[in-house]
Amino acid sequence: MAKIGDLEVFPLNLGGNVFGWTADEAQSFAVLDAYAAAGGNFIDTADVYMARIPGNSGGESETIIGRWLKRRGRRDDVVIATKVGSWAARPGVSAKNIREAAEDSLRRLQTDYLDLYYAHRDVADVPLEETLGAFDELVRAGKVRHLGASNYSAERLAEALSISDREGFARYVAVQPHYNLVERGYEQELAPLVAQEGLATLPYFGLARGFLTGKYRSREASGSPRAEKAVEYLDHRGERVLEALDEISAAHGTSPAAVALAWLAAQPTVVAPIASARNVEQLTDLLASVELRLGAEELAVLDDASQ
Repeated sequence: MAKIGDLEVFPLNLGGNVFGWTADEAQSFAVLDAYAAAGGNFIDTADVYMARIPGNSGGESETIIGRWLKRRGRRDDVVIATKVGSWAARPGVSAKNIREAAEDSLRRLQTDYLDLYYAHRDVADVPLEETLGAFDELVRAGKVRHLGASNYSAERLAEALSISDREGFARYVAVQPHYNLVERGYEQELAPLVAQEGLATLPYFGLARGFLTGKYRSREASGSPRAEKAVEYLDHRGERVLEALDEISAAHGTSPAAVALAWLAAQPTVVAPIASARNVEQLTDLLASVELRLGAEELAVLDDASQ
């Protein structure tokens, strides 16, 4: 297990962004059951998942996870992370919205506390002091254990941490940036600050919307709702990364997805990459990354290919 504050978490953070989208409730339950059976305990979701899908209104992912938790009959051995701020029905990070959104998430998840609660985006609709004060109230009330910042710049994260220290508010302990082998902007300014402040990094889109699974090698790729976004990475650099993943995964008898996640997990500050699976077969590839240890030379090959 890895650590985020006093939370012990599985080193693969299961993404809930497919629950209620490409995975219906039965498929989602099967993935969650298999993940828990493999020792997994760390589930990531958001109130906005999956509001943008036709026929959905938002909150679908949280609702499915809540029903799974109720059916399972245990709560304390699962770490639940969710987010506030990106949903049109509950927009922004004002104190009022944070309080109301947290209650809604607690109800959908059928729990009386959230282990990790993120500001989903730095929307800056109110002063940071208001946002951080509202989060602090939730922590003091026992409704939230820890706080996280998703999609924050280094400048704004540093400001938020400074305010929390000055006002005695609960601090952000985790960040959730867009980071993977073909999206490495996190390393420039945010990573040094995160390391300096001792925060945990939980990267989303760890497989670059599926591109790093190796399934999308043609601009005519289809058959998946993610195909259009995945093939945007299919340039000379993307092809070099896929070639390196192919070579290293063949040497280990595993999948390109497992190698891509293992590379990410080996990066400084990263505690648990986030990846989602719409069925148990996909989950198997993700879980393989947990035990995979890449050598220094293999990490260097992937680094070079992705520059």
